[in-house]
Amino acid sequence: MSSSVFAPQTIAEPALAQLPARYHAVRQQTEELCRPLLPEDTVVQPMLDVSPPKWHLAHTTWFFETFLLREYLTGYQVFHPDYAYLFNSYYNSLGSRVNRADRGTISRPALADVYAYRAHVDEHMGRLLTLLAANDLPPSFAEIFELGLQHEQQHQELLVTDIKYILSTSPLAPAYKSAPKAAPTPEPAPATWLPVAGGVYRIGFEEEGFCFDNEKAPHDTYVADFSLQNRLVTNGEYRQFMEAGGYRDFRYWLGEGWELAEQAGWEAPLYWVLKEGVWHRFTHHGLQPVDWAAPVTHISFYEADAYAHWAGYRLPTEQEWEIAARQFQPQISAGNFLESNQFDPQPLSADADPEQCHQLLGDVWEWTYSAYHPYPGYERAAGALGEYNGKFMLNQLVLRGGSCATSQSHIRLTYRNFFHADKRWQFTGIRLAR
Repeated sequence: MSSSVFAPQTIAEPALAQLPARYHAVRQQTEELCRPLLPEDTVVQPMLDVSPPKWHLAHTTWFFETFLLREYLTGYQVFHPDYAYLFNSYYNSLGSRVNRADRGTISRPALADVYAYRAHVDEHMGRLLTLLAANDLPPSFAEIFELGLQHEQQHQELLVTDIKYILSTSPLAPAYKSAPKAAPTPEPAPATWLPVAGGVYRIGFEEEGFCFDNEKAPHDTYVADFSLQNRLVTNGEYRQFMEAGGYRDFRYWLGEGWELAEQAGWEAPLYWVLKEGVWHRFTHHGLQPVDWAAPVTHISFYEADAYAHWAGYRLPTEQEWEIAARQFQPQISAGNFLESNQFDPQPLSADADPEQCHQLLGDVWEWTYSAYHPYPGYERAAGALGEYNGKFMLNQLVLRGGSCATSQSHIRLTYRNFFHADKRWQFTGIRLAR
């Protein structure tokens, strides 16, 4: 089995002429996400999980410089000798770095210098791609180049969620961007249960195209008969849990979740604010009344699990989620992703087909009751790139499906996201199983 960070068969011989355009499109998307920000917005780090946007801009550039330009462009000189220390994320094999909690202290280099760094690396990547177009494309370059694009798309999603958290901490509750006022959806689509027959199923990545190493080692798994709800849990349904005293009744909660909820004073999802007796949510468009038909989001695994217990059901396992997704075959093109420019989960139309499973891809990452562990037969890659996924396979839960901040070209049915059970700043939500 290959120890590549992603499936080697996915790097089909791409048309070399298309590589610069793909590279440019991904890099431009990152800068477009940062365009509405003030320079002051880009250096803020209000909590450990959030990185300053300036750091994201530089780190994704450091990745291409470190893993491609330094390795494949003869005579390349790094833009600045100290940037490797400032903008390395977690690669221990590449040397020391700024502590993650201290990224907000990096006031220098200035934002303009970071953009100059991006322009420098982009220019030399263009030269490198031109040189390679005249020669054979080394397989090792093709793999790392694709990984670099996928890595930057992951940071685009983090930018969307980190920017939201950063702006939410301002007393001014500033809007990242304006949006036309839309009337709240009057009624959500009916919730129905969709049966899936038990048996032995094959899960994991086997298709053509890109995948991360944590999706590899496809294998058979057994599940009993189960049913999955046809849509995500809505804000209105979650409000019923709140009003029934769900945050005050330990019976629904896992022990450490209950302790955390009490210590943190949780009484609603992240970003919910009770204003003059009306629940509002902080969004990328500023403070907005809660749309009760939209999917609930920004909740921890503990809250998702507590809600499921209160409702009399449970969360699906990641195996059940993937098996159901393969059965119902959702169309990626129909999902609410980054390209939708909504930056918020959207209500499901009331006339949606109750026999189909909706919102499987996009809108929110769905918590599963599965630990983030390696698949049977998984092998961690050698060297620095082996640190990309493998070393995080402990004490985290798997989430599936992508969100409204995920790039459409970045998601697939086998994608395994992972977070600790307490995390709320990502677009996370609930689908019930029984």
